[in-house]
Amino acid sequence: MKKLLLLVFLFPFSASAQEYVDLFRMGYGQTLNNNFKDTDSDTNVEFFDVGFTFPLVLNANHALIIGADFSFNKVQLFPESEFSNLYSTNLKVGMASTWSEKWSTTIVLLPKLSSDYHDISSDDFFLGAFALLKLKKNENLIYRFGFYGSQEAFGLFTTPILGWYYLSPNKRFEMDMSLPITADVSYKLGATTVGIDYFGIGRSYNVQYENDKTLYADLSSLEFASYLQFNALQESVLLRAKVGYSTNKYEMYNDGEKIDLGLSAFSFGDNRIQLNPTLSGGVFLKLEAIYRFHIK
Repeated sequence: MKKLLLLVFLFPFSASAQEYVDLFRMGYGQTLNNNFKDTDSDTNVEFFDVGFTFPLVLNANHALIIGADFSFNKVQLFPESEFSNLYSTNLKVGMASTWSEKWSTTIVLLPKLSSDYHDISSDDFFLGAFALLKLKKNENLIYRFGFYGSQEAFGLFTTPILGWYYLSPNKRFEMDMSLPITADVSYKLGATTVGIDYFGIGRSYNVQYENDKTLYADLSSLEFASYLQFNALQESVLLRAKVGYSTNKYEMYNDGEKIDLGLSAFSFGDNRIQLNPTLSGGVFLKLEAIYRFHIK
């Protein structure tokens, strides 16, 4: 009965090559020996993230999407400083709609709190959103076109989204691309899967620092990794071990210093003065667990 109920909830998502929904995801990892430029200091970055997504059917063609994501980063923001704890919690509220056999859309609002969670105020609240238009080319291929935007401590950040989802006829080779934000290419070998992935993130955190001076951290990170995945419980529980490289740039600025516009990897009107030495990237290790519901 429970399985049938979930099938009803997820029905609007089944008309595509992607025959599953990841309802829950959790990960923990560390980036090692990130050096501060022109200094003898370095820092490790510890990170943890967890999130869930649940689609609730309204009718045969529309489903409400609800969920939440939480992330935690522990890092030294200045050479030889104490470690800072940076948190981000965002809600997901949106709508997934199927308009025809080929066309569907997803629109999601992403309100969030992002800071060190000291003296939380309205200044720590930011609003983001994304919209996707999906074209089902055939039983194995879907194209994606979309847009993401978010308020941040440094100003408005936006990026277009272009991608596709492809599943080979033998269901072993899979490509899940939403560039420039995420990319995942994998090949299934029975109970195990090998793959490579990429994740690009731009995020800011308000930080209370020495003498109660308010600063913010501008995080820009590109993560490239390879992974080995164990597929358990009829491929419903996925356990991943990842190793890769992350750029991990935590740039510190005074509160109120903003750019005119962030567009993907470009910043317009950026006259800010960076307060800390540039942090280099480093090798990272990560463990992930995913609960995946298969529609068919």
